[in-house]
Amino acid sequence: MDIEFRDSPETGSPRIVARIVEQDKLPGDLPLTIAEGAKATRFTGKAGQVFDGFADESGKLVRLALAGSGKKDTESRHASLEKAGAALAAKYLTSGETEIALDAASSGLDASETAAVLMGARLRSWRWDHYRTKLRDEQKRTLTKVVVIGAPDGAKAEWEDAQAVATGVEFTRELVAEPANIIYPESFVERCAKRFEGTGAELVVLDDAEMEKLGMGALLGVGLGSARPSRLLAIKWMGGAKDEAPIAFVGKGVTFDTGGISLKPGPGMEDMKWDMGGAGAVAGAMLALALREAKANVIGVCGLVENMPDGKAMRPGDVITSMSGQTIEVLNTDAEGRLVLCDALTWVQKEFKPARIVDLATLTGAMLVALGMEHAGVFSNNDDLADDLLHAGKQSGDKLWRFPLAPEYDKLLDSPIADMKNIGGRYAGSITAAQFLGRFIENDTPWAHLDVAGMVWADKPGATWDKGATGYGVRLLDRFIRNTVKG
Repeated sequence: MDIEFRDSPETGSPRIVARIVEQDKLPGDLPLTIAEGAKATRFTGKAGQVFDGFADESGKLVRLALAGSGKKDTESRHASLEKAGAALAAKYLTSGETEIALDAASSGLDASETAAVLMGARLRSWRWDHYRTKLRDEQKRTLTKVVVIGAPDGAKAEWEDAQAVATGVEFTRELVAEPANIIYPESFVERCAKRFEGTGAELVVLDDAEMEKLGMGALLGVGLGSARPSRLLAIKWMGGAKDEAPIAFVGKGVTFDTGGISLKPGPGMEDMKWDMGGAGAVAGAMLALALREAKANVIGVCGLVENMPDGKAMRPGDVITSMSGQTIEVLNTDAEGRLVLCDALTWVQKEFKPARIVDLATLTGAMLVALGMEHAGVFSNNDDLADDLLHAGKQSGDKLWRFPLAPEYDKLLDSPIADMKNIGGRYAGSITAAQFLGRFIENDTPWAHLDVAGMVWADKPGATWDKGATGYGVRLLDRFIRNTVKG
């Protein structure tokens, strides 16, 4: 969606003019037909409510839309403003209108509030219609532009910054939405290489032979059954001080997960195209940081594999050796994400010695049982890091809930023939998965694991996304960098 700023209404301005309305404070200057119509439909200005109607202004028929932003003096003010913008986009996306105007002056919005409304509108307007060739006219997206009229000072600059993040979210959604015959390890890398052109970010790619030489038996073991080779992708953004250790983001990128020899049930297996949602979030976050030229040093690492059953595939009972030298007894080939991540974690520590590490993965079904699709789980060996992520989650809307780590859970991974098993039994599955990853963190480096299994895909529309890929994690990581590195 395009955003255009104008100082005042002009001839040919959009036919729909939107105003943002605070809850229970209907503006007194509204045309009578609009004011009465809003009251009659019980429009009160709650966040996300929309009412529109027609009014005569100086002999011209005007369509005026009111979007509720909730109560003003609350911590969720910006989230409510995003809902207002998103509600406008959802209402008019397929309306036949190509543009709407946002009357920022009459809405009383400051610069950051204006950007919040625009962020909501842009995120909610995103749809992946690339393969839909027979949409009826009333189903086709028509809305392509928001014209901001009378924006306050600084609003344009605020939006320039915010739209970099929106672009990152959209890139993540694109990667997650694409089917597995289009996005696989090699094409994921190619898509990133094209998207990062001219941003100043540096991409490093390791192929199977290079990873084998480094001893990445865990990551490569997952991809043995696939006809498609695996890849390790690192995206380097070094916008901070030269002597400052980087922050590392590590994402699970299983571009399709059949479960391998431990084959998943057929119904619902098509959803496993989004098992690379962690890597997608890392790629989108890195794009956002690069586009807004963040003053921070950040390394984004994506472990990219396809998990397929085959005569060459890894079997239950096999013992593999990770890059760290630790051996793993594989009891279930469908617990593969942790095998991808453990080698990626070892590599980024040896290569870059990061100050802090955050990994993201659609790791366990147990996380869905625990938290549903409302929060992602966070596990950490460092309270300060966990608190920073929880705070960033509240600010960004990408919510987190902390879970424990403890030696009692760690013992569940002990193997009789190797250093560890890749699963810990029936109970506490998300915790034992995190405990597994914790064994690959060196020198007590502050580390957090985000299990985002319930968050990267939605079966129904949300406040700022349509049904499908949500882009979860991009705004969380961007806000985390803004808060902690001041970048």
